[in-house]
Amino acid sequence: MSGHSKWSTIKHKKGAADAKRGRLFTKIIKEITMSAKVGGGSVDSNPRLRSAVAAAKKASMPADNIDKAIKRGTGELEGVTYEEITYEGYGPGGAAILVDCMTDNKNRTASEIRHIFAKYGGNMGAAGSVAFQFSKKGYLAVEKSAAQEDALMELALEAGAEDFRAEDADVFEITTDLSSFESVKAQIEGKGIVPQTAELQMMPSSTTAVGDKAPALLKLLDMLEDNDDVQKVWSNGDIEDEYLEG
Repeated sequence: MSGHSKWSTIKHKKGAADAKRGRLFTKIIKEITMSAKVGGGSVDSNPRLRSAVAAAKKASMPADNIDKAIKRGTGELEGVTYEEITYEGYGPGGAAILVDCMTDNKNRTASEIRHIFAKYGGNMGAAGSVAFQFSKKGYLAVEKSAAQEDALMELALEAGAEDFRAEDADVFEITTDLSSFESVKAQIEGKGIVPQTAELQMMPSSTTAVGDKAPALLKLLDMLEDNDDVQKVWSNGDIEDEYLEG
């Protein structure tokens, strides 16, 4: 299984535990606010905001919460000023890790992330120490019960997708470059197919087999994701399926 596919499998299996409503809402609200701040408050002209609002609706976030988050981003309402920052490091087994954060206090966040790395067997590195091993791609996962493989593959590739994979037991996985993500997503949804996941991801160019260090790596990733300032965590750790069961 490819690196991006394996990491996405980890995300799927961890999804239920990560979807604690309060924490999920907080992360989505931050993303909506930042998206509106950076690209404006219109979902029609701001793809990042459009994706954030779609995630909010999928999580059953009240429309009023979404509207207020957008207005805080555009400055129509007062609110906390957030800053985006990515921390890099290595985890157990030598796996590279990227940690995307959104914070109102960089010093606090840096201290907390460094502490988590150290406590759970990793090392936080300098900026640029691992980022070169990842590239930003569009990623869509479609439940296998929602589409026929050949038809979906043809649709996705004709719309501009880079790759189509069916190795995951539960979903078809589609990878795109940044410029094609929105069009591929629109083509799929235009056929009445609702992706389980549709987002931009940092995908590793290669993976690192972590062997029996997998439980320790998964623990570190969990603890990073549990931090209130952390939005996303990415890793190139290649984890055997036996450690993903349960």
